[in-house]
Amino acid sequence: MVLPQHLYHLLAFAISGAIVLASTPIVKAIGLRSGRVDLPGDRKVHERPMVRLGGVSIFVGTAIALLLVWWIGGFIDASGKPLAPAEEYEIWGVTIGGLLFFLIGLADDLFSLSPVVRLGMQAIVATFVWHIGGVSIDFLTIPFVGVTQIGALSLPVTVIWLVGMANAINWIDGLDGLAAGVSGIAAVVMLIVSLFMQQPAAALIAAALAGGALGFLRYNFNPAQIFMGDGGAYFMGFTLAGVGVIGLVKSTAVTAVVLPYIILAVPILDMSAVIVDRLRSGKSPFIADKRHLHHRLLNAGLSHRLTVLFIYALTLWVGSLALVFASIPSGFIYAMAATSLLGYASWKVWKHAR
Repeated sequence: MVLPQHLYHLLAFAISGAIVLASTPIVKAIGLRSGRVDLPGDRKVHERPMVRLGGVSIFVGTAIALLLVWWIGGFIDASGKPLAPAEEYEIWGVTIGGLLFFLIGLADDLFSLSPVVRLGMQAIVATFVWHIGGVSIDFLTIPFVGVTQIGALSLPVTVIWLVGMANAINWIDGLDGLAAGVSGIAAVVMLIVSLFMQQPAAALIAAALAGGALGFLRYNFNPAQIFMGDGGAYFMGFTLAGVGVIGLVKSTAVTAVVLPYIILAVPILDMSAVIVDRLRSGKSPFIADKRHLHHRLLNAGLSHRLTVLFIYALTLWVGSLALVFASIPSGFIYAMAATSLLGYASWKVWKHAR
């Protein structure tokens, strides 16, 4: 029996969220028994040891949801037909790449890999999915020129995008619920935009990821009971970047090419600003410090929750701008509502700042 297309996306979201809700306490218990905890430190804001293996439940929930939807025939194109081989390779490229990025992060959670080793492994995986899975950026928007095919630059641009976004999500994972909430909001926006761009298969991945990320907030929002760790952050960052490539950037429209960068603008700009600031200070961009946006807001006197909620509002706002750029019906209304919410959040920030 073939279900209405939107029901597959609803199922992917609900199954992923339910599995994460059910499995996270189990992962937490295993982590406590095995001693796999994140200890408090100079740049940490938590005050007690925390299990940092929550990414296991996010990955398991997302993967099982996608497998179940695939099993019942949910991976179809916009016309309801089975995916063409090239499109199917792209879906498998994102899912297999997400698995490998998750394993890299899990290995770091368990064995504390060096930054160079992590980056090298991530670059190899990104190259693999570009070559085998067809996850490639072939166009860029150049100011005053427009959409331009980049040819041989496709590989380095794709690798930088996939690796960069995985690390950008990992870098904002500094407060309870921050990375999960930002990723969940971005995934919902990508779900909507991918459906509008007639990319229902890519939208299924976004739906499952959104369900997993938002379900994890039940245990990760302040005060957190568990952290997602590098495994969860790398998996969500790579998957968001991958969906952006196969769901949006494949079109040659100017708006489609820039949409992933708008949707993920908050982690992108945060990472870029931190790297520039560290280099200007003569420090390695890989040495962790307290230069991120959330650290600066905390230093300005904001509470933990207000800081996270403000960055949520900022993420929702840029996501609403993406809806406008995509020419989605009522997108302007959503953007006005998100602007009002961001205005209110900004007023609360100004009121509570020292």
